[in-house]
Parts: sequence; C-alpha cells; structure tokens
Amino acid sequence: MKIGLYFGTFNPIHVGHLIIANHIAEFSDLDQIWMIVTPHNPLKKKSTLLEDHHRLQMVFLATEDYPKLKPSDIEFKLPQPNYTVNTLAYLQEKHRDYDFSLIMGEDNLNSFHKWKNYEVILQNHEIYVYPRISSEVISPEFENHPKIHIIDAPIVEISSTKIRESIKLGKNVKPLLPEKVWDYIDHNLFYKK
Repeated sequence: MKIGLYFGTFNPIHVGHLIIANHIAEFSDLDQIWMIVTPHNPLKKKSTLLEDHHRLQMVFLATEDYPKLKPSDIEFKLPQPNYTVNTLAYLQEKHRDYDFSLIMGEDNLNSFHKWKNYEVILQNHEIYVYPRISSEVISPEFENHPKIHIIDAPIVEISSTKIRESIKLGKNVKPLLPEKVWDYIDHNLFYKK
C-alpha cells in the first residue's frame, strides 16, 4: 500500500488542507493520505498552538467523511524535537509492507535541502509537491528528480494563522473550515483571545 504523509500543525485544519489531501488521494497513485499532526514545529511559537489532543480531534472530525484520509498522532510518541527523517524511519520499521511518500508544498521543496538528512529521505521516499501561488523557481537539484512529482492540484491559499487572527477579531470564518471543525472551535471558544 502506498501512503502519502501530509505533515502539519493543523492549528486549525481548514478546507484548503482537505482540498489538497483529497485531490492527491484521488488523482495520484497513493492509496491513503495520513494527516500527521505535528506536536511542535520548532519554527512556530508554542504559545500559539492548541494542545495536541485538540488539534488531533479537529483532524479526526475533518477527515471522518473521507475514507482515504486518516488522522495520525504518530509524532506525539516520538522523542522531541523530532525530524521527518526519524518519523519516516519509525514508520517504515513499524509498517514494512507500506511504501511511504511525503507530501509538501512547493515552498517547502525550495528549503528541502536544509532538512536533516534530506538526501536519505530522497533516496528512500517519493515526494509529491502541490503548487503555491507565491512559489519561486524550483531548485535545479530537484527540478527533474525521478522521485519528485509535481501534482497538478488546485492552488489553495488559506492560512491557519489568518483564520486564528480573524476569529480573535470576531470575524466569520465558517466557510474556511469543515463544519464539524468550526463547531468544535466555536464550542470550545478557541482562538478568541
């Protein structure tokens, strides 16, 4: 089975995440997309993150009607700080019959050479890249790489940061979120302050 790994803090998960994940699940050779909720991105301030279990619950609520999309808390169990190469090694060890690929935006591909052991990742895993409006030219190192697949997915520019800021300002962002996710955020008064 071919599994695509879509990593994110999902703070909160929004319709853009679902559009991209579902498009790749339906229009690529991947059988499932695992939505990996990352416990803490070293580049983001911890204080802006909801607790891990709340973000996982929102991913669960958002994906329960999509059989090919699966929420995953696998990184919650790994030592922190964690690197993608470690997660891939752990998953490959645990699920020897599965073939794991990475899903990332074009912006991440342009900084991929800065990732820990990126050569090892590229040697052992395929990468599916979705487009961004603001993308720069792809690095020649990755441009025609046999393991990197540029996906003709819809370009969706929705930002979790903007959603959080808008909720804090009392704006209606309901159309940007799956209905069950909006209800969960609203019920728990998340992002209000």
